[in-house]
Amino acid sequence: MRAVLQRVSRARVVVDGRVTGEIEAGLVVLVAVGRGDSAATAASMAEKIVNLRIFNDEEGKMNRSLLETGGAILAVSQFTLYGDARGQRRPSFMQAAPPEQGKALYEEFVRAIEALGVRVATGVFQAHMSVELTNDGPVTILLDSDKLF
Repeated sequence: MRAVLQRVSRARVVVDGRVTGEIEAGLVVLVAVGRGDSAATAASMAEKIVNLRIFNDEEGKMNRSLLETGGAILAVSQFTLYGDARGQRRPSFMQAAPPEQGKALYEEFVRAIEALGVRVATGVFQAHMSVELTNDGPVTILLDSDKLF
C-alpha cells in the first residue's frame, strides 16, 4: 500500500459537481492498494498515519499526531501511485491491485482509521475526482507499506 499525506488546513473532493467529502484541518491521504496487500496492510497503514507526528506542538516543532490534534482525514483512492515510468514514457500500473481488491482494501483502510477514532471523509472509488486542498506548511510525506521509501 502506498500513500501520499498532505497536511492541510482544509480540503474537499468534488465528483460530478457534488462535494463527496470535505474536512477542515487534518490530512489528505492519497492511497493506492498494491497486489500483495491485505486487510492487515490496511490496518497497519491506518495506524501509522494517525500516529505520525507531523503536526506542530506549542513550540512550532512537528511533534504531535493527528490523534493528538483532533484533525480529520480526507482519504482519496489513487491507484496511479503504483505507476512505474522507469523504463518507458507511458507508466505501467501492473503493481496496483485489480479494482475489486483495491476497493475492498481502500474501504478497509477507511474503516481502520474510523476505528482509531479519527473522522474520515472520502472521495468516490474509480470516479474522476477534483481534489481541492490548502496544503499547510507545506508538509507532504510519502509512505510505502513495503518500505521502499
